[in-house]
Amino acid sequence: MNGAGVIIAGATGCLLTAGTTPLLGRLALRWGLTDQPGGHKVHERSIPYLGGMAVMLGTIVPSAALLGMTDKRAATIMIAALAIALLGLIDDLSSLSPLTRLAVEAVAALGVVLGGVQATVTGGWLDGPITGLWIVVITNSFNLLDNMDGALGTITAVSAAFLAGMAFVYAQPAIGLLLVALAHASLGFLLHNWAPAKVFMGDAGSLFIGFVIACSAALLVTGRSTDTVIAGLLLPTFVATVDTGVVILSRRRAGRPLLQGGTDHVSHRLCRLGLSIRMTAAVLAAVAAATGALALAMALGWISPLIATVAAIGAALILINLPQRVRVYSPSGPQKHPTIIHERRR
Repeated sequence: MNGAGVIIAGATGCLLTAGTTPLLGRLALRWGLTDQPGGHKVHERSIPYLGGMAVMLGTIVPSAALLGMTDKRAATIMIAALAIALLGLIDDLSSLSPLTRLAVEAVAALGVVLGGVQATVTGGWLDGPITGLWIVVITNSFNLLDNMDGALGTITAVSAAFLAGMAFVYAQPAIGLLLVALAHASLGFLLHNWAPAKVFMGDAGSLFIGFVIACSAALLVTGRSTDTVIAGLLLPTFVATVDTGVVILSRRRAGRPLLQGGTDHVSHRLCRLGLSIRMTAAVLAAVAAATGALALAMALGWISPLIATVAAIGAALILINLPQRVRVYSPSGPQKHPTIIHERRR
């Protein structure tokens, strides 16, 4: 894959997403597929979904056009990710049960595993199930990150860019091109989603993004040492992993249902500390950049995989526990902060 192809993929992904997002937004308004104002949401009008489908188009169209079926594993990831995007679209149109969603995600993850993507955790047959489970968990973790204007878009742009760098270092140009397209598609979407947002991503976009990043990270550590695998899986997905850990720990301590939505994510806690919506998105993107840079440094051989692994696990444990000090619950229910823009089934 030459440099021109990468540039074309990035430019096309950005322009295609930027151009189709408002069109799909108007279609969402016509279908009534909107986030309604009220409660803890401060927007005064209905905000359309379907922005995530524009991100999918900006990622898949240039990647498929330039790669075709030349790389089996990249093609498998793209096909499975397309199925995940359609799952998210159906969920946006008519809410699916968690069991149905998980079943479809598991089948898609299994397809990717059977296509040759298996993180080398144990070196045995357990690597397949572990990889599939990890893909499903991370896919939904990214879905949970879509709770504030600009947050997921900025995190995705940064994480996908650094993961693309890892792909080129590891001589996986097809996955690198796919990730470049995803990073630029996210930038194109941010033109319409940066606070105050005109369009929301919906489950179609957040599930698609999580699936592509999870599968790509798993592919890049396939066949590598255990410490490289741990760091290579955790660092590119660090923000999503920590956010999920914060929510699970917080809800368990408070005796609240794990699957019940709430404004208790890392983004909400940062807002409660006084950060604006835009600053919160920037802080989360900065964390993603720091961990992404650490992962890239490991791939380049600048730091050892063991050091990267210890740093990743240590930072994750600290950042899962530290936000617990920010009070987000009251005796009657979750505190609602006035700067939270949207929170849908989270």
